[in-house]
Amino acid sequence: MLITGKDLLAVAHENYFAVPAFNISDWAMFNGIVEISEEEQSPLIVAIHPDELSHITADLLPAIIARSHRASVPVTIHLDHGANYEQALTAIQAGFKSLMIDGSMLSFEENAALTKRVAETAHKVGLSVEGELGTIGKMDEEAEDGAVEIIYTDPADAVRFIQETGVDSLAVAIGTSHGIYPSWLKPALKLDLLKEIKAATGIPLVLHGGSGNPDDEIAEAVKLGINKINISSDIKHAYHSKMREVLADAGVREPNTIQPPSLVAMKETAKHKIRLFDAAGKATLY
Repeated sequence: MLITGKDLLAVAHENYFAVPAFNISDWAMFNGIVEISEEEQSPLIVAIHPDELSHITADLLPAIIARSHRASVPVTIHLDHGANYEQALTAIQAGFKSLMIDGSMLSFEENAALTKRVAETAHKVGLSVEGELGTIGKMDEEAEDGAVEIIYTDPADAVRFIQETGVDSLAVAIGTSHGIYPSWLKPALKLDLLKEIKAATGIPLVLHGGSGNPDDEIAEAVKLGINKINISSDIKHAYHSKMREVLADAGVREPNTIQPPSLVAMKETAKHKIRLFDAAGKATLY
């Protein structure tokens, strides 16, 4: 069943679990993510970044929407890291049910003004909006955009930002980065800061760039009030690594030979994340 991001995250907020937001970049990935979510009875956010949308094109959205309607778990289709008002309008027209506007690299005032404009438009047509305050790092060239230096979210600024923009959820910076962490770097989350932000804001909070963080930290962040976690690099790495193994056989050419093993690998990674976020079985709450 297809619902808005606001309705999806309200249940997670009330019950202290996190909905996985899996970035998909082709039809097979999308189907695999829906299937593992149904198997685990987990609510699902299908996240599509503007770069991913340029790859699959908006022409695929009607099929994604139709499959989401048939899903046995609640699903939201979400624009990930929309960079400007025009991208937000494209998402609205294409049939997204939720969208993120990322003005985190702007000044507070510019970020708030842009986010408010997007929220006012989206709310008029029943869509929910996620904003971002503070900056996420960037680990490699394949990762989504991020800052050279992480700027942590200030709780007082978060309260003011929510009041000025009317966002339904907020992505916060507590020490994560987009992409795959190098082996020598040990990421660490500022969990005390997260606790302060959640107490001050009282709305669903979002974690971006958590692919390389230790499981115990992620689990604790969920307990402290993270209600949506974006997963892109981890599932793509699993999917394409297995695909490279299969394609080592130069005689292989058919999608039904190449993709099924890749999807199995991706679904195993996704299942781990679903259970880590305490989302397994939570579809029954909707």
